[in-house]
Amino acid sequence: MSGPPPLLTHDPSTSGPDDRPTSLALADPPGPPPRRPGTGGGGDGDGGGRRPGGRKQLVRRIVLWSLAALIVGPFLAFAIGWVAFKVPSADDVANTQVATFTFADGSPLATVRPNNINRVNVTLDQVPEPVQHAVLSAEDRSFFSNPGFDISGIGRAVWSQLTGGIGGGSTITQQYIKVTTGQDQFSLWRKYKEIVLAAKISKEQTKQEILENYLNAIYLGRGAYGIQAASQAYFGKDVQQLNASEGAMLAGLIQSPSRWDPAKNEDKSRERWNFVLDGEVQMGWMTQAERAQQQYPQWVPPSSAEGGIPGDANGHIYNQVRAELEQNGISEAEINTEGLTVQTTIDPDKQKDAVDAANQVLKGQPDNLRTALVSVDPKTGAVLAYFGGNDGVGLDYAQASKQPGSSFKPFVLAAALQQPDPIGLGTQYDGSSPQTLAGQKVSNSEGVSCGRCSVKTAMTQSINTVFYKMALDIGPQKVADAAIKAGIPAAPLANPTGGISLGDKNVTTENMAAAFATFAADGVARQPYLVAKVTTSDGRVIYDHGAGSSAGTQAFSQQVARNVTESMTDVASSSRIGLRDGRPVAAKTGTVQSSIEGQNNDAWTVGYTPQIATAVWVGTDDNSPIKNSAGRPVYGRMLPGSIWQQYMSDALRGTDVEPWSKFTPIGQAPVSDYAGQSPAPTRSAGSNDDGEDGQQPRNRDSGDNGDSGNSGNGNSGRGNNGNGNGNGGDSGDSGDSGDSGDSGGDG
Repeated sequence: MSGPPPLLTHDPSTSGPDDRPTSLALADPPGPPPRRPGTGGGGDGDGGGRRPGGRKQLVRRIVLWSLAALIVGPFLAFAIGWVAFKVPSADDVANTQVATFTFADGSPLATVRPNNINRVNVTLDQVPEPVQHAVLSAEDRSFFSNPGFDISGIGRAVWSQLTGGIGGGSTITQQYIKVTTGQDQFSLWRKYKEIVLAAKISKEQTKQEILENYLNAIYLGRGAYGIQAASQAYFGKDVQQLNASEGAMLAGLIQSPSRWDPAKNEDKSRERWNFVLDGEVQMGWMTQAERAQQQYPQWVPPSSAEGGIPGDANGHIYNQVRAELEQNGISEAEINTEGLTVQTTIDPDKQKDAVDAANQVLKGQPDNLRTALVSVDPKTGAVLAYFGGNDGVGLDYAQASKQPGSSFKPFVLAAALQQPDPIGLGTQYDGSSPQTLAGQKVSNSEGVSCGRCSVKTAMTQSINTVFYKMALDIGPQKVADAAIKAGIPAAPLANPTGGISLGDKNVTTENMAAAFATFAADGVARQPYLVAKVTTSDGRVIYDHGAGSSAGTQAFSQQVARNVTESMTDVASSSRIGLRDGRPVAAKTGTVQSSIEGQNNDAWTVGYTPQIATAVWVGTDDNSPIKNSAGRPVYGRMLPGSIWQQYMSDALRGTDVEPWSKFTPIGQAPVSDYAGQSPAPTRSAGSNDDGEDGQQPRNRDSGDNGDSGNSGNGNSGRGNNGNGNGNGGDSGDSGDSGDSGDSGGDG
């Protein structure tokens, strides 16, 4: 069936382009209205939505533009920087400004003035080739082949910052830019500028010119800028006269001159010296035979306080603060050029208490005696007082590594309390003396002995045989691990034996204060710190310790830490170094025996309340025997105990008595050894160890370390027939036998 006839229509073959139709045609019914863009479903053809091909083209364009930006952008930025940035010279070292160091309350501690800065330029020809090689070995072994910057080093710096580190390696050219611009804080902008300038300098100057300028600009400590000034500061001669060994020592200082000055840390200086010389051998600048002939050079001590560095006890605080600033990425060059204000954690009143206690107790004592005191807030890790000696430009005794003797015994207990079958304060041990333990003869010195006594009594009496056996029972490495968790550095504790129980590993006074603070804080370990805040001259805060976390790390459970504290609560009173207001304290003494029979080399008292943890050391520069004004050996509870007692009493004066946290015994609970459970420690008759200032002396630890016990002699005669059990004195460390009836004495 055919459809209706069509109507007349326009004939395109007979009409021009502008002709209009003269009639309508009958058309097919209209289809559905077109979909609006972006609506409806898909489908073939021109239906709604964006066509897949258009979507792909958009993605392709985005990718191409992004790649173009990634490729062209850096080149464009590099070109702009190349034009904009001026190449610095050695004479462009940023103008120096006054740097201010303050106590915690804002009062001045030190003001470092720029007018004492020392810099003398020399030509590269004046610098001996071995000295040049030493610097290259220390800082940039690829100097003559790299383009002025190290992409891998920059990558490490960025990654380190992202992960909380302190930056990465820089070439000598990059270091030169930092020094001459005074910009040493990490930022992407500075790194960008540094790369551009490094490349530009490498094009405009020869490697020899760059090295010469670097050697004249670098800071090497003691107020010395440049290799010539440093040569005079450390060796008292011109750079032309330096030999390979001296050059290696100076080169080793570049990264951290404040911390690695041999006058402050000769061990680290020697380590860096070896690193530099070994690098020279690797680079072919020195033969192995020449390396074998090198000897660590003789350096000259700082002649006086320089650049405003305090010459008194505060000088050691200043030096430790500068070292800590470097650890946090703030260089000495920045300190000298940006007018920084550095607020420390040191409490001025407590610092005065520390200095007064040290000087007053040692007044009238032999001149060769030295002491150190470090006091830490267990709740934050802030160092409240720091005394490393009265010579602020001399050796810092608070950083001197010494054996701690029996003051290390709490770490043995901390490890023992954590065993699957824990050793508790009431656990009974054979404290007789001598004993052969693992093939080693161990004695309690002066005949101190307890046939059976509890761990707490053994801590109070400092019974060597008990703690040596305990360390063997649990394993010496576990003792080392406990000490490390508390805050003692790991390196000195390597390869421990049973002797670790008697403190045969080296530690510093600061180490011991921080580690005991962990027990005071119920097991929370916090890194000790002295820098609270750093502000620039225009008021910008570039470092704020308070902005970080002081939560610390839970090194031990509260229960373990509190049990360790409980073990030491009778020590101070039995050693007659309790605080004046009678508040509860936990403490431990330690004495290190000399190789000379009957003499001691080092003596310690370390103790705390919930508010303050303090360590005190007394010894000498040369490890000679320590004697008091009466010529008698010094023990832990004597001079160091008196310093600790005076400082803690003064520092806590007027403060609330904070109670210990709840004590829940681990293992067997402590009981009184004087209530019939086991015999009290005794001494052999006839011991004759003199006391100090009319007080009874202490027993010395066996072996290489330890404190001496209380001989009970004091004044001659039987006194009150002796006081058989005594007061459980802490002796230093092999235990205070208390007032021994056998020995007589005042009791």
